[in-house]
Amino acid sequence: MKTVIVGATGLLGGQVAQNLIDLGHDVHAIVRDFDRASTLAEKGIKLHRGDLKDALSLNRALNEIGPGIDALITTAYGYSRRQKGDTLQSVDDVGNRNLIAASKQAGVKRFVFTSILTADLATSVPHFHQKAKTESVLEKSGLNWVSLRPGGFLDTLLEFNLDSIKKGNLVVPTDHEALATTILSRDVADCLTKSALIPNLQNERIDLGMDKPTNIIEIAAALSKALGKPIKPNRPPQFMMNIMALFNTTLKENLTAMKYVASGQYVADTTRQTELFGPPSTLEASIEKWVEDNHDKV
Repeated sequence: MKTVIVGATGLLGGQVAQNLIDLGHDVHAIVRDFDRASTLAEKGIKLHRGDLKDALSLNRALNEIGPGIDALITTAYGYSRRQKGDTLQSVDDVGNRNLIAASKQAGVKRFVFTSILTADLATSVPHFHQKAKTESVLEKSGLNWVSLRPGGFLDTLLEFNLDSIKKGNLVVPTDHEALATTILSRDVADCLTKSALIPNLQNERIDLGMDKPTNIIEIAAALSKALGKPIKPNRPPQFMMNIMALFNTTLKENLTAMKYVASGQYVADTTRQTELFGPPSTLEASIEKWVEDNHDKV
């Protein structure tokens, strides 16, 4: 099976690429920087130069890969501004439109998009809501598409807190009692991989999460149990965060996103996830996996 990954140098795309290689598939990656992607090439992934901001480069890359592309999986995003010129507009909007058009022209059989849970409702969070706008473009494209909508990445939250966890704290500037959906990135990668392989899957949005929503208090309790030491949830003073946000655009955007996540709307319906990919993980099992992977850091 011939698969193409866009975003393979990132956390999520890298895991998807490894999954597909382990399964013995013909895996291609469209990347901007061959040097940065050298580890992918060492694993047997074929590299092709392309940039979401450059429509012609995407056409060239997909033509180079050739006909018969069974699935294209994209985990790429630009709102984090990883490289000069990356913005929400240039990558997440125009860039995804470019990729959809190029995939249509190349005859890609299935386009797998990484969205965000309840993106259509998140009008207050531009980088969440943009995902819903891209889904609308996919609906009109004529492509066979699948959009996975994961909740927040549990491992990202915990790894951001590594130093605090070592000291017995979990520091999160949001409502600690608010319930929201979260999930391990490895579980999202597994679902993305399966989305490329499951027959007769087409034109649908699929929520992804653990078996039930959780909150910071429950995460701290599960972490305490897994580590065998008390982990206390803490919250920085809100006035301090507000002052810092005045001088840091990224922090301001993150605080807005956290407020939305804590609004009660950020909850997955995992019915379809269970049907297609199997039972979602529990919080306790997810925390145990993370601790096992990071035992030398915490």
